Amino acid sequence: MHDCINNDIMKSLAIAFVFVCLSVSSFAQRPSHWHKGPQSTDKKREPYWSTFGIGVNFQSFDNLDKRVSAFPKYKDLRDQAGSLQLGWIKEKQRVVSIFNVLAASSMSGDKHRRSSTVRSIGLGADIGYDVIKSERIMLYPMVGLGYDWVQARYFTDNSQVNFDDVLSNPTVSNSIEPVSFSNGFFNYRAGIGLQFLSPKGDGIIGVHGGYVGSFESKNWRSKAGQDLANAPEDRLKRFYVSVVFGMRPMRMH
Repeated sequence: MHDCINNDIMKSLAIAFVFVCLSVSSFAQRPSHWHKGPQSTDKKREPYWSTFGIGVNFQSFDNLDKRVSAFPKYKDLRDQAGSLQLGWIKEKQRVVSIFNVLAASSMSGDKHRRSSTVRSIGLGADIGYDVIKSERIMLYPMVGLGYDWVQARYFTDNSQVNFDDVLSNPTVSNSIEPVSFSNGFFNYRAGIGLQFLSPKGDGIIGVHGGYVGSFESKNWRSKAGQDLANAPEDRLKRFYVSVVFGMRPMRMH
């Protein structure tokens, strides 16, 4: 694709991925006292894990859906989207810090028939506090900030369009192109995390869940990010749940 939003998304993802990698590398090279597991007596317990997560988001863009529903050739967006995340979790003196690069898609677009899809990519940073005094279990309420880029894309059924008409008529050629709208939201985040440490503390498995909301309503724009007159506006109102896996990038003593 040559869409402006996709270029911005890919650039942002690349920058964020490099940031995560550099953060992991610099932390791993820094001398520290790592947690040694349930039998550890080390008071400088600073667990750190690189993480990968998979989950589901629940989000509806009511005003966009209402406007699109006036045009029967387009299909409304799904309210659910699968999500992937890559990042890290660090805990020090029961304060938990989390950073993630997140991508989501409703996985509902089919370019050969009437369909629609919504996809997003974002950054999220959270901080929480472990309320359980346990070496093997962590439970932490968390709050944070982030930014989401969102694209809504609509496909029509073009199976009855004549091939020669596409070649000879620019209007027909343009009419079979999918319609895309874009948006971006600064957001606040609130949730809770539960994770279980392996016996040696080198790995974790856990669950994160919560709510993500935007600070204000934003107008939908063209696929190139251009402002449009009389455009509908929506807020980000997303509930999410994800399963998170993590592993220490390195153990040092």
